[in-house]
Amino acid sequence: MPESAEDLSKQPEVQKELERATGQRAEAKVKAAAKDKFLFATHGLLLLGSAVLYYLIGSRFLPLVEAEVEFSHRLLRGFALIVVVLAIAKAVKVYAIGRIQDAVTRFTLGRIQKLLVSLLVAVIAISVIFVNWYAALTALGVGSIIVGLAVQTPMKSFIAWIYILVRRPFQVGDRIKIGDATGDVIDVGYLDTTLWEFGGQYLSTDHPSGRVIRFPNEKVLDEIIWNYSWPLFPYIWNEIKFQIGYQADLKFVAETMQRIVQEEIGEEMMKRVETFRELLARTPVDELEVRAHPRVIFRADEMTWIDAIVRYVVAPREAGAVKTRLIPKLLAALNEQPNKVLFPKGDAR
Repeated sequence: MPESAEDLSKQPEVQKELERATGQRAEAKVKAAAKDKFLFATHGLLLLGSAVLYYLIGSRFLPLVEAEVEFSHRLLRGFALIVVVLAIAKAVKVYAIGRIQDAVTRFTLGRIQKLLVSLLVAVIAISVIFVNWYAALTALGVGSIIVGLAVQTPMKSFIAWIYILVRRPFQVGDRIKIGDATGDVIDVGYLDTTLWEFGGQYLSTDHPSGRVIRFPNEKVLDEIIWNYSWPLFPYIWNEIKFQIGYQADLKFVAETMQRIVQEEIGEEMMKRVETFRELLARTPVDELEVRAHPRVIFRADEMTWIDAIVRYVVAPREAGAVKTRLIPKLLAALNEQPNKVLFPKGDAR
């Protein structure tokens, strides 16, 4: 008896995909690890030490002149603020970001947090060096203009990084194509993105090539991006084609190819497709284009043959392996009735 969409959505594998698509994730209780507790204790000791040293300097216990006392106090205040910022950042990472189950979201928020913490530490350091904030801001503004003119491309890439975070054309873990580069996203930095290439000039399949591709983020503003890991439907349609004669038994060929692919792909993926059809029904995409079972179509070939094409859904990273398993089984089943298939002599592919 077929499972309902409600029962299907309770399965762990499907639930994981639904959580990724809808953003609804189960809450997880997060505890600080031993090393995290040690770091928190270290931050507390540093603050305590700063307070003691601040008191000793202020009480004239140490033989320092007025200017040295003032600078020391300012330095200790800045140090204490930096320690507080780092402690808060660590707490946010452990108790807030650490509660998020999606590794990609944790990675992205971690990058944003590092940037904000770096900016805060820089501001505190500047406040220690420059007593006059007006002079500091003026110097910073003039310096920013000079640097901005000198590094326009990095600035554009940084803006593109913000665009990637907001618009999410891709994220870590996605399989994409941008320009001539194809690969799995393994890092999205402030200035560039890194791909683990698949295919490439040395391979004719979708197997990882072993090469790493790195491109500036600004390319996303100028290039078309193909993303094979859309959260609502993280699969692609693939197909296998054979040439057969015009007198072939098309019904037999269609039924045989569909049966073999159905057996190899398995019911689990077909059920997943049914679930995602319901999700796609909420979008402008015509849900009838997403079929839950393999489909066989016929097309007239230019070389006086008929192309028998079986089309099925598969995970992008499994496309090559699934096709490799299917072709021998399809050929074996079709060759059991050669008079019904009528393969071209010496040309079965």
